[in-house]
Amino acid sequence: MRPSRPRTRPLADFINVCLGPSLAAQGFAAADVITAWPEIVGERLAEFTQPLKIEWKKRRFPGDPDQRPEPATLVVRVEGAFALELQHLAPIVVERVNAHYGWRCIGRLAMRQAPVRRARREKPRPPTLSAADRERIALAAEPIEEEGLRAALGRLGEAVLGSAQGEAATKP
Repeated sequence: MRPSRPRTRPLADFINVCLGPSLAAQGFAAADVITAWPEIVGERLAEFTQPLKIEWKKRRFPGDPDQRPEPATLVVRVEGAFALELQHLAPIVVERVNAHYGWRCIGRLAMRQAPVRRARREKPRPPTLSAADRERIALAAEPIEEEGLRAALGRLGEAVLGSAQGEAATKP
């Protein structure tokens, strides 16, 4: 009989366990709105906005179990000029967040203008060209007399050949 191995679990299963207390302090029930923000508002708007917290209104009668909670306010960080666009799209964003949750939990949007934290994008590595390709580029630029122009055309040739190699490598 084989010894049982522990079942592997996706990292996403641990997000709420690790971040749950911090998210609860900001009014979020779970990390789902934060992690699904690009799908909720769209890639373009998500690039310049970020949900900060959900502000829930206090119940008028805390002991009343029949009292339905009033819709909350979603506070969103937004960069500069996109605040105007988000203001125009606020009803649509509220509707999409409510659709994501499956009930009318958000009643309005509040905006805070500030820079949005973005994930760092890796710079593409410069192309690696063979010695024959470099020689071909040097021969093509050789008739140019001006040194600066010849160097610029050499860099352009390397970029063109490097991108052509990259495209050929990704095609099946």
